[in-house]
Amino acid sequence: MSKIEKLITKFKSVPKDFTWNELVKVLNHFVFNEIAQKGKTGGSRVKFVDANKNIVNLHKPHPSNIVKQYVIRQTLEKFILWKII
Repeated sequence: MSKIEKLITKFKSVPKDFTWNELVKVLNHFVFNEIAQKGKTGGSRVKFVDANKNIVNLHKPHPSNIVKQYVIRQTLEKFILWKII
């Protein structure tokens, strides 16, 4: 099993210790690219979009780098809905 396959398996298990960097790797694997935020009000909001114009809106966690479980669940539900996973 490759590193990304292990990471996807971990993602699917909705762990408590999933980091922002790991989530970005999963999104990038499924060809979601970060959209540059415009203006001063972007803050910690980050948007990712794929070729089919599916959008994943996330808040970058701070001060910790750990992603909340509900964020992982919501992203996983979107992936299932879009038949990505």
